[in-house]
Amino acid sequence: MPNWKNIEGHIGTPEGFCGSALSAGIKKKKDELDLALIYCEAVEATAAGMFTTNRVAAAPVELSRQNLKLSRGKARVVVVNAGNANACTGSEGMRTARAAARSAAALLGVAPREVLVASTGVIGVPLNADLITKKLPALAANLTAANAAAVARAILTTDTFPKTCVLQTTLRGKKVTLAGIAKGAGMIHPRMATMLSFITTDLAIAAPDLQKLLRGAVNDSFNRISVDGDTSTNDTVIAMASGLSGIKAPPGSPEAAHFLRGLSELCQALARMIVRDGEGAKKLVALEVHGVRTQADADRIARAIANSPLVKTAIAGSDPNWGRILVAAGYSGAKFDPGRAEIHVNGLALCRRGLDAGFSEAAAKKELDRSQITIRLDLGQGRGSARMWMCDLTHGYITINASYRT
Repeated sequence: MPNWKNIEGHIGTPEGFCGSALSAGIKKKKDELDLALIYCEAVEATAAGMFTTNRVAAAPVELSRQNLKLSRGKARVVVVNAGNANACTGSEGMRTARAAARSAAALLGVAPREVLVASTGVIGVPLNADLITKKLPALAANLTAANAAAVARAILTTDTFPKTCVLQTTLRGKKVTLAGIAKGAGMIHPRMATMLSFITTDLAIAAPDLQKLLRGAVNDSFNRISVDGDTSTNDTVIAMASGLSGIKAPPGSPEAAHFLRGLSELCQALARMIVRDGEGAKKLVALEVHGVRTQADADRIARAIANSPLVKTAIAGSDPNWGRILVAAGYSGAKFDPGRAEIHVNGLALCRRGLDAGFSEAAAKKELDRSQITIRLDLGQGRGSARMWMCDLTHGYITINASYRT
């Protein structure tokens, strides 16, 4: 199979997709894009979704879950807003989400169950349905493939840049394209966080198969990032397939395996962008845990380290305080012998056999001063391993979140 290649493009690059975005007055700043529409023209389009694991789920999450089930994965439209999460807003919040879905459905000639809704922003503040429904006609009128490029900006909140990735490959002489956008900078924690991601492809794939592959790709990407250890109410990843490339990917086929590789690559690229853009973050850290007795224990250790404020602040200050890494592993609940632990930063040994490796402080600081860092913990006791992407925790995070609502 040929490789997936990065190409210039946006969420409307795969065949059959278009979009539009505008300012609806939902965000505090006037004239800032905050409402968008994604539409798939293909009648036989399929869709899949992954949502927050937080028991407190926002109205748009609940409605999108319901609609994916009712439509059996036949959704063709996404209405998304930024600036207000429509979370913890009671029955009124659900009425707003339903009103958005019904209005979009009427304008585009689809069933309401074929419309998915997503929101991001402040929690606990009612979202005025009119702000969305009165702008939907303009959004529908401006749906084009080119206008879909603006959707990546319309979904941002505290993000400092739009997050977009487009991949393309050739199968049986035809081009197949994958495109994805994402938002997220804070309230980011493994097993879904305050992030939105929308993925489009022109591959032909059944909804249950797309759901299975999306789950696998999300577990290896968005579920392996951490900014601050908080899991949000609105986390949503939606994938839609138009099928217009004419290339099918039945279960177990080489095409399906190749598509999963591309989907995973796309999701991991977007996930790394989210961590790199973490609120106040200056450094992107790839954390690797090896030599653990079981895969489950490796995962526990990686998540404990990635979510440790002490580890994150040490990285922010370029302090080679490797003891914090070992301590986090120790309280993770995993079983291991600390006397066999080895810790490296960008290949420089900080800890050997659970003891200080006698490293140069200047050399360690130089490595930790880099904007991209790899930390490797090897416990030398088995084949279990895990990977996470994390960032540092700086004063900027406090500044942003101390006044996020006001």
